[in-house]
Amino acid sequence: MKHTVYLSMGSNMGDRMHYLNRALSALTETGHVMLMKQSAFYETSPVGGVVQDDFINLAAKISTDLSADALLDLIHQVEQKLNRVRLIHWGPRTIDIDILFFDEEQRNDDKLTIPHAEVFNRLFVLVPLLDVVDADFYALKQLQNAQQKLQDSEQALVKIEN
Repeated sequence: MKHTVYLSMGSNMGDRMHYLNRALSALTETGHVMLMKQSAFYETSPVGGVVQDDFINLAAKISTDLSADALLDLIHQVEQKLNRVRLIHWGPRTIDIDILFFDEEQRNDDKLTIPHAEVFNRLFVLVPLLDVVDADFYALKQLQNAQQKLQDSEQALVKIEN
């Protein structure tokens, strides 16, 4: 069975664009993930209080035959392959990949929270995500309302033109 999934990706170490593009390639090269739509790249200031370089973020709409758990395992493999190190919570990273939505599934357990717990609180997630969701996406209005609330926040965000 095919699942529609929305991912958020970010990088703030080294060649950030390279890490983002490489992560997308690594996911699709498995044969279990098909990239359906990718947002623009956005440069964003970090959140969480850790002093670090700015991030480049994007969102991707994918199709997969994997379960949510299997996709999360694959994501962790890709992050590890791209030298992701988890030393500081919300710290610098070569790549960070989060599952935002998995079909219309809702879950909150030790392994995974869907929708992602911070999806409605982070402008750097919302703006790219709104680039890729369809007009009939079940949570579109919630996403738009959340973006409206955060638009004047301190979360700086700049679209990168390619």
